[in-house]
Amino acid sequence: QVRLVESGGGSVQAGGSLRLSCQAVSGDTTNAYCWGWFRQAPGKNRERVATVYTGPAELPTYYAASVEGRFTAGRDDAKNTLYLQMNFLTSEDTATYYCATAQDLHNCIRSPDYMGPGIQVTVSS
Repeated sequence: QVRLVESGGGSVQAGGSLRLSCQAVSGDTTNAYCWGWFRQAPGKNRERVATVYTGPAELPTYYAASVEGRFTAGRDDAKNTLYLQMNFLTSEDTATYYCATAQDLHNCIRSPDYMGPGIQVTVSS
């Protein structure tokens, strides 16, 4: 069982920046095919924000169209930590953000094997 913990959320004004972190604090992540971020705003469906692929296919990092050019996801393998740098935030980015990991491509996109408890990001205009 992999346990993920997010940090770095909070409140910021529109146009500002936040950096989220996600650490795998327990469990075996050796065979992770991807690491990613999802978000869910009240009354909306969960949205895949970014996916960093660590499997053998060496796929490019995925970004949702709504965050492309503003958000950057990356991994620090030595620290087993995933990051999400969020710039030029707008009120539309207000949501609970979840870190996730999966062991195959389908689950990376649809149903991650493991997700963190989530962390709130609130952007005020």
